[in-house]
Amino acid sequence: MIPASYPDKSEIARLTARMLLEIEAVHFNAREPFTLASGLPSPTYIDCRKLISYPRIRSTLMDFMAATVMRDAGFEAFDNIAGGETAGIPFAALMAERLALPMTYVRKKPKGYGRNARIEGAMTEGQRVLLVEDLTTDGGSKLSFVDAIRDTGASCGHTAVIFYYGIFPETEKTLGDHGIALHYLCTWWDVLAEAKAQGTFDAETLDGVEAFLRSPREWQDAHKG
Repeated sequence: MIPASYPDKSEIARLTARMLLEIEAVHFNAREPFTLASGLPSPTYIDCRKLISYPRIRSTLMDFMAATVMRDAGFEAFDNIAGGETAGIPFAALMAERLALPMTYVRKKPKGYGRNARIEGAMTEGQRVLLVEDLTTDGGSKLSFVDAIRDTGASCGHTAVIFYYGIFPETEKTLGDHGIALHYLCTWWDVLAEAKAQGTFDAETLDGVEAFLRSPREWQDAHKG
């Protein structure tokens, strides 16, 4: 069902941050940093995959995403919803259901047998495709998915995520240079603001996280090894 009404962008961001904190999908640890997929250290880690286990929260967030995409991109802007393997697949399915559109998914690489396909499901030439994922850090992983979609003859100029880091200035330029507009619900800044408002973490931890958010590359360089 397509949502008919929705909060403004700032309230969507606050509520999304609140939900992520409520289910403990947010992890802060400035003393013993996490190691990201890139191999770089970070005092923050978010697990959006956890959302699929909370029906009320996932339903609300997908309403928010549907409303955000329609408001920003248009109500009749897409013909197909594609999820990125693997975290984007459940959210793409939920979005496709809300927007009454076909759903497909994109593999990270060809499966190596059979049709050797990267696109699973029916995607046809000329379709306008929305790529759905759980989050984006610097936007780089989205480019391969978008290229695979475009290789079918379909177009893909938009990607939607629940969570966007919002701290690396090159992200939106990287996507924009590839002809991709980014739609998201909240960032680390929204999560930090809500964590402060709730007192979810101690002041020392929040100060350490804020230092990272203000200068992430410098913080990572200082904490390597």
